[in-house]
Amino acid sequence: MIEQDKKMNKGIQKIFSEVPKRYELINHLLTFGADIYCRKKAVAMAVESVITKSGEATESGSAAWVDICSGTGETVVNLSKHADEKTTLIAADFSLPMLNIARKKPEAKNINFVLTDARNLPFADNSIDLITISFATRNLNTNREILINTFSEFQRVLKPTGRFINLETSQPPNRFFRKLMHLFVGITVRRIGAALSGSKPGYVYLSHTIPRFYPADELSKILNEAGFSKVSYKRLYFGFMAIHKAEL
Repeated sequence: MIEQDKKMNKGIQKIFSEVPKRYELINHLLTFGADIYCRKKAVAMAVESVITKSGEATESGSAAWVDICSGTGETVVNLSKHADEKTTLIAADFSLPMLNIARKKPEAKNINFVLTDARNLPFADNSIDLITISFATRNLNTNREILINTFSEFQRVLKPTGRFINLETSQPPNRFFRKLMHLFVGITVRRIGAALSGSKPGYVYLSHTIPRFYPADELSKILNEAGFSKVSYKRLYFGFMAIHKAEL
């Protein structure tokens, strides 16, 4: 099982090394810009969560925010707009080509980039105030047990007052919208994504993961199983996407 997971993880890493140049553009086109709005919404929820206890971080002299599976840096750039000079911003990803594109952005000058696997983070216990992840949890979900272990790793590095914000595609609770979403993904993500990116395996993989990911309520249960005691979520676009907020 471990060897099989390592092989799958390398396969996913290879896929994301093939698509970075047009990755953002394709996401915007395929979602009609909804991914942009959802990232901003997730960041607003993340910042609101940490601001409520920002006094503690300010008194200690620093705060640390980490965007996991940061990719080309869209979410961490949004976070940077809310960070003060005492906040350490970290973009973590296992794909060097993705991070290289993120580094070139004008807004990236105050962002620290870390090449790492999300399942084995190079941060000390209880050292991070905020973790965010956007549209990448599906890639960590090689199976339920591994996803739980990954969320537990996030919990390990978070401070007792820390927050985890998860933005991901979801399954609409309404059967009609769910079938409509699956049909749309099958037609557009697989075909249009492959044509625009030049990576057929990449978008075949992505089109496979979206309709098979957990509904919002089931993902909440997984977060609870990983050790998060307070979990809430907000559905967006009829449930096509969801933002989860998890606290220790």
